Amino acid sequence: MKKRIDKKTADAYFRERTRNIIIYLCIGFLCSFGVVLFAEPLSGLSINGFPFHYFMGAQGAVLIFIILLFVNAKVSDAVDRKYGIDEAVNEQLSSGKTLDH
Repeated sequence: MKKRIDKKTADAYFRERTRNIIIYLCIGFLCSFGVVLFAEPLSGLSINGFPFHYFMGAQGAVLIFIILLFVNAKVSDAVDRKYGIDEAVNEQLSSGKTLDH
């Protein structure tokens, strides 16, 4: 007998994961394109001697993307634990093996 997750739990899980991904995409958009849209007002700020908008375009957006990758990994693990999703079980199921419980 295969272990199944009820539909209500699965829907809540995917709703939370989707919400998190939308938040990450919005942050990424604001850090890469939003800074360009407001380059002139932000030109008064500087980081390491560079104007803020230039720094974000050259390095800041990449750094924020990398930080978001680590944040996503940690938050995803917490969401998986919250809904009882086991990574080892998922790997076995995705490789075609079935689990009997």
